Amino acid sequence: MTSAERDDDIDDRDDAPNGAAGDERDDALNSPDLDLGDDDDTVAIGPSVHFEAPLDEPRLVAETGPAAKVAAIIDPVLIDIGYRLVRVRLSGLNGATLQIMAERPDGGMTVEDCETVSRAISPALDVEDPIDRAYYLEVSSPGIDRPLVRVSDFARWVGFEAKVELAVPVAGRKRFRGWLLGVEGEGSEATAGIRMLQPLDDGTNEARFPLASLEEARLVLNDALIRASLRAGKA
Repeated sequence: MTSAERDDDIDDRDDAPNGAAGDERDDALNSPDLDLGDDDDTVAIGPSVHFEAPLDEPRLVAETGPAAKVAAIIDPVLIDIGYRLVRVRLSGLNGATLQIMAERPDGGMTVEDCETVSRAISPALDVEDPIDRAYYLEVSSPGIDRPLVRVSDFARWVGFEAKVELAVPVAGRKRFRGWLLGVEGEGSEATAGIRMLQPLDDGTNEARFPLASLEEARLVLNDALIRASLRAGKA
């Protein structure tokens, strides 16, 4: 695959729902105060502006097929230039589109960052040629309603609403929607908590699940998330 066969389309949005155009938007939902202890303290609603996770922190989810080959090629390149891979997706958009979602360790990603990433990974993709047909390259930020792919993502976004899908059922279900309660443990032993939007049949409204069994998770776009993103943008 040569550079001439690929259109390096730089976009700070993914074709999945991001920003105010997302189809997961539910403006009626706002994060409640989440009481995690016996005292009167509550979780601060909003990601820490100064939160910065390790650059080489492994992801909890992995691609398959050609996307996995791409991830293996570009992950070390991104780390070398100070970025983290969030997701690789190969879609049929415009014939074939290779979507690379990346971020800085602090979670930010500007259009200029996308351009930097595109310039860095293009030569590696040209040499390794992991896709057997012509494709468009699209580099994007994770977006507002971003995927949660690392343990630190679940720590960063405590208090925000998320959708979670697991490979192994917990409390009789694989899918959860609710407000993130925080992370306990580290690495493969880490678990995350969620206060569910709809309680279980027995009335239980909180659950913990092993992050090692994560299939997919992303934030839910609502007013609270939009306000927090706007505040972070002004910081």
